[in-house]
Amino acid sequence: MSKVILVTGGARSGKSNFAEKLCKDQNNNTAYIATSIPFDDEMKERVKKHKESRPQNWKTYEIYKDIYTIINDISKEHKTVILDCVTLLVNNLMFTYEIDIDNSTQDEINGLEKYIKEQVEKLLIEIKKTNLYFVIVTNELGLGGVSINKLTRIYTDIIGRINQQIATHSDEVYFVVSGIPMKI
Repeated sequence: MSKVILVTGGARSGKSNFAEKLCKDQNNNTAYIATSIPFDDEMKERVKKHKESRPQNWKTYEIYKDIYTIINDISKEHKTVILDCVTLLVNNLMFTYEIDIDNSTQDEINGLEKYIKEQVEKLLIEIKKTNLYFVIVTNELGLGGVSINKLTRIYTDIIGRINQQIATHSDEVYFVVSGIPMKI
C-alpha cells in the first residue's frame, strides 16, 4: 500500500530539503520527478543546486505532463519517490494548454483548471495502485494578498485547489516554515 506525504510551505522555506530528508530516511532507492523546465539562466542555476543537494544515485525523471503514465514503471525500480514540485507542474500545464489567460472567459479558465485537476487525479490514482512512499512538494501561495494581475490570481486559485486535492489524498501533510517542518 502506498503512502503519500505532502510537503508545503512558502518559497525558500526548506520544503525540498525536508522532503529529500524524508526520502533519505526511507532508503537509497529514490526516484526524483522534476517538473521544472529550466528556460533561463536563473532557473538553470536553481536546477543545478537542487541536483547537487540530492544523492547521486537517485534517478531523475524530468516530466510535468501525464506523470501518471510513468508511475507503474517507477514502482518496479524504486521504493521511494519525490515529486518536486506541484507549483511548477501547474505552471507548465497552464502555459501549454493553448489559452490566452488575459483574454479568456470564465468557461475557458474552468476548462483549464479541470484539465489540471484531471492530470493530478490520474497521478494520485496511479500512486495508490503501488507500494511507493511518495513525497509531493508544493508551494503555499495563499498566505499573501490578492494580486491585481489576472494571471497571478488564476494561478494562485488553481494552486490552492490543487493543493487541497492532493492533501485530501495524502496520508501526512507537513507545513515548512524557516526550515522547520510542522506536521498538520
